[in-house]
Amino acid sequence: MIIKTREEPLELKLLRYLNNRMKLSDKEVNYLISLEKGFKGEEKYDDWLKKYLIGEWIVINDLLLNYNKNVFQIDSLLVSSKKIYLFNVKNYEGDFYIESDRWYSPSGSEIKDPLLQLNRSETLLRQFLVDLGFGTQIESLLIFINPEFHLYQAPLKLPAIFPSQLNRFMTKLNMSTAKLRFRDIEFAKKLVTFHREDDPYSRLSDYSFDKLKKGIICAGCNSFFGKCSYNTLVCSKCGFIEDVVSAVMRSVEEYQLFFPDKKITMNSIHEWCEVITSKKAIRRILKKEFRQLGHGSSAYYVNE
Repeated sequence: MIIKTREEPLELKLLRYLNNRMKLSDKEVNYLISLEKGFKGEEKYDDWLKKYLIGEWIVINDLLLNYNKNVFQIDSLLVSSKKIYLFNVKNYEGDFYIESDRWYSPSGSEIKDPLLQLNRSETLLRQFLVDLGFGTQIESLLIFINPEFHLYQAPLKLPAIFPSQLNRFMTKLNMSTAKLRFRDIEFAKKLVTFHREDDPYSRLSDYSFDKLKKGIICAGCNSFFGKCSYNTLVCSKCGFIEDVVSAVMRSVEEYQLFFPDKKITMNSIHEWCEVITSKKAIRRILKKEFRQLGHGSSAYYVNE
């Protein structure tokens, strides 16, 4: 039973769009790559769980909680009537190693110890649950989902499941399943009500409408469409073909993500799309897909 599904992080979407419309710093590009890889790893974990987990479990993904002004994020919770498994999913690839309790990447660079985040999340979650009146056993584990990962000099009792151990661990989970109680389901639902939405805007580079490159981005290769025929757009780089309505609506969605406080107007979307030279075409699409408020130069459009 999945109580909370996983969605693509808003920060990832925004950075991906920003990367198309402005030059990011090397640090931001590396962060984007890290977010992309992390999300792909979480999707692999979700597929693994969906394919092999049997019995009565409650799955809660992507929880962001605040306990006593301490914000902490949990990749996945697996709830049974016996215990809660707290999983931190890692999509590391290559030969990592531990030396003097410090973690190092294949290049030899020191990385943040993932156990620190795991232990912090477990401590805060346990305190949070006690305050809610739920005292239950918690087992926290790092899940290394990438089959190309190896960790040298790992301590014997490291709370981690490595790629070669995933099948055996799943067998253990399936053998320990038990019938869920009503209180287990109510607990999970109540916990999800405390999930808070992240605000990634404060972590992004300063950007403005004027600074961003205008045009419609090809859904096939992320380049910009060069020209528009009567009702279709054809990418000169990859040959992807898309009807104008679909392309404009994708661009409006992108505009809304960048500027959630700005109104959708015919002039703003016409400038944003750029390759659509006809203002009448933009107005026609907006009137069809949204509800118009106001008239003339003061008209703007909102979702139904």
